[in-house]
Amino acid sequence: MKPKTIFAHIACLATLTIAACGSDTPDTVDTAENIEVGDVTLTLVTHDSFAITEGVFESFRDTTGITVEVLTSGDVGSLVSQTILSEGNPVGDVIFGVDNTFMQRLLNSEALETYESPELTHVPDGFELDSSHRLTPIDYGDVCVNYWIDALDAPAPASLMDLAKSDYKGSLVVQNPETSSPGLAFLLATIAGTPDWEKFWIELRANDVAVTSGWEEAYYGDFIAGGGERSMVVSYASSPVAEVIYADPPVDSPPTGVLLDSCFRQIEFAGILSGSEHVAEAQLLIDFMLSPTFQNEIPMNMFMYPTAVTAQLPEEFIEHSLLTDSPLSLSPAEIEANRQQWTERWVEIVLG
Repeated sequence: MKPKTIFAHIACLATLTIAACGSDTPDTVDTAENIEVGDVTLTLVTHDSFAITEGVFESFRDTTGITVEVLTSGDVGSLVSQTILSEGNPVGDVIFGVDNTFMQRLLNSEALETYESPELTHVPDGFELDSSHRLTPIDYGDVCVNYWIDALDAPAPASLMDLAKSDYKGSLVVQNPETSSPGLAFLLATIAGTPDWEKFWIELRANDVAVTSGWEEAYYGDFIAGGGERSMVVSYASSPVAEVIYADPPVDSPPTGVLLDSCFRQIEFAGILSGSEHVAEAQLLIDFMLSPTFQNEIPMNMFMYPTAVTAQLPEEFIEHSLLTDSPLSLSPAEIEANRQQWTERWVEIVLG
């Protein structure tokens, strides 16, 4: 489970009003503008970590006549697999939550419709990883090593390679990349960010790295935040923000820091499912998900960052979040081509 799930469930929910969607686009671009729609229901298929303020989709319905029902489908791996298996006969109309670690698998199928939203004019080109415009970037976040500042026996690590030093022996807990999204992202970070990732993991194992099946077990189990003894954990760059927001008693600054050299950037996408009977309405929903109304809700509900530059970050994110200017990354095609052999080799090294 991702931290955005845990933090979102305990957040105080606010009510929104919807902003107008759409903008002028060239005639050659297929958009949802000026489409007349009736009273229909769309099913948004997403992962279990999805959360949004109550009333947002109701406002969308009031404006467009379109009702949105949310159907969760496990983690992102399960979401993608089930979408491919139901290709052409989908269980919903729009998919949300496919990230850059799994997107190529979906793009290799015929499960998505092409749609280039006019709202993409507000999204930096670096987020648009799909030139075919079947997947639209909605939010992003960095998976990074977090550390409990007061619990470190040595100065905070400055680089990814520092984690293998004896100064941090028995300090780090990670997630299994076969069962955890942040665990996979951190494995990819080590592949992209170290000279020899296999040697690095051999050194981490010798340095007594702990492994859990998921984020919740790591963050609220082995990590100090949940009463554990480990002072470092793979989590998100936004986790310190949540530590401030939900601190009891209140704190002025987060007790955790972020190793920015370890950050792998995840981008989450939405797309229209092939076989949907409501393609025009689905296009309007994609537009809405890039509008300020939806984008402004992302940080405090899912603890991710909005992709649209028109969105406004809450003060807590501006003051306490840390995003690296140089996130580690690998192309979706390279990830898809190597994921199985990388994870199998990781299991041999770390768990074998």
